[in-house]
Amino acid sequence: MALERRLHGLDKGMLAGVELSSSGWSADPTEQVADVVLDLTAHPLEGSWVVLYDGQCGEDAAVLALRGSRFPLVSVVDGTGAVRAAGRPGSELPGLLATSLADVGVGTATLIVGAVSGSPIADPSHMNEEEAAPRGFAEIAARRVVGAAVRRAYRALYRAPHWRVGWRWLDGPDTLSLDELPLGEWKDLADDGHRFFADPFPVEYQGRTYVFVEDFDHRVGKGVISVAVWGDDGPEGLPTPVLVHDVHLSYPLVLRHLDDMWMIPETSGAKTVELYRAVRFPWEWELHSVLLDGLEASDTTVFVHEKRWWMTATVGFGGSLSDSLCLWSAPDLFGPWTAHPHNPVLVDIASARPAGRVEVRQGRLLRPVQDCRAGYGASLGVAEILQLDESGFAQQILRHHTPGARWPGTRLHTLNSGGGLETLDGSRLVSRLVQSVNVLYRSAGRIVRHVLTPWQRYRRQRQMRQADRRRRPEPGQS
Repeated sequence: MALERRLHGLDKGMLAGVELSSSGWSADPTEQVADVVLDLTAHPLEGSWVVLYDGQCGEDAAVLALRGSRFPLVSVVDGTGAVRAAGRPGSELPGLLATSLADVGVGTATLIVGAVSGSPIADPSHMNEEEAAPRGFAEIAARRVVGAAVRRAYRALYRAPHWRVGWRWLDGPDTLSLDELPLGEWKDLADDGHRFFADPFPVEYQGRTYVFVEDFDHRVGKGVISVAVWGDDGPEGLPTPVLVHDVHLSYPLVLRHLDDMWMIPETSGAKTVELYRAVRFPWEWELHSVLLDGLEASDTTVFVHEKRWWMTATVGFGGSLSDSLCLWSAPDLFGPWTAHPHNPVLVDIASARPAGRVEVRQGRLLRPVQDCRAGYGASLGVAEILQLDESGFAQQILRHHTPGARWPGTRLHTLNSGGGLETLDGSRLVSRLVQSVNVLYRSAGRIVRHVLTPWQRYRRQRQMRQADRRRRPEPGQS
């Protein structure tokens, strides 16, 4: 971990040593009178509550899983052997032991609080997890050194990350209703290389289709919300910015309510959830209200279920931004929004974070989810919500989609449909060198045109004068 911190400029953070105080407790916890004794050691006292990592006590078991490039299933078990809470905490940087272990620790603390308070947390243990033999520390160290060099070379040669939007005409069931991604039907939404587009949300308005996207400019390092207008042959030009904020914007959830069009973009940088109304759709938007304040909510998604509005988002509690699902409900889109009494209702890096609109298909409530076990936006799944009420939440993963022959490239991140379209997004390689050459080529073209255009205009005028003289009769001729 010291090597990782040096290579990546990290500090010890939550893994730094601290001064602990016994607070008056004796050396033998069995002499104390307590409601709960939680033993985090590898050899816990009989009758105490314990934390298990893949069924084993002690944080060495967590390290063992991380050395095998996977996140452990964490269970909090009471003195009778009953599981009080279970989850799969994750990390935004799954390839580093130093960050992954700290983030798993934060998720473990979240599960402990839920277990002790009696909050039901949905069980993610049904998710299949491929086990791999743990790598030795020497091999890990060698991989980190090589990986750091490759990463620096990659960032020097390519724009990273560079997301892309894929779309297809929808003349049948969408991917939520299918077992596999449609093969060979996806087209890319073009970009200029300096900007990338992600988080596509298609919507129909007055007979036309619009796709709202996160529009990220590499030169600025910040995202805005843009919209592309669709015609019979596809997008009519590049997306046009329609909403700018002091913080980075993404995930533009657009919906219709009470004959108006509304948008809830992600504004986690401002620690708010904001609702915007279309003043002149789709080009002009105004802030209507702040639905939630004081929390870092990612990919906020709202929908109606049993005549009540529900909101889902993953919230950062100090660790990963993608593993803790929270819920809110309200009588109307405008609120007031009330937090679920058992938040977070799910801790799972493989299925917590939203990945698109929640839709009803044949009476089933289906929810696209991000699977971030291999990194942010690595793949996605489709989950069926089995329980959604004040007493708790439960879901079941129906299918899992990864990049491959049906979606070339890397990463698979967001899934939506609307306006006769279905959209996805992932990432692709964009060479800085090729982009620079293209910029120079376009600049040279503009210079050449700037020089040649007046010359060509002069030549045309000269040719016209010569032709006019040839058409004039000579003096004395009729």
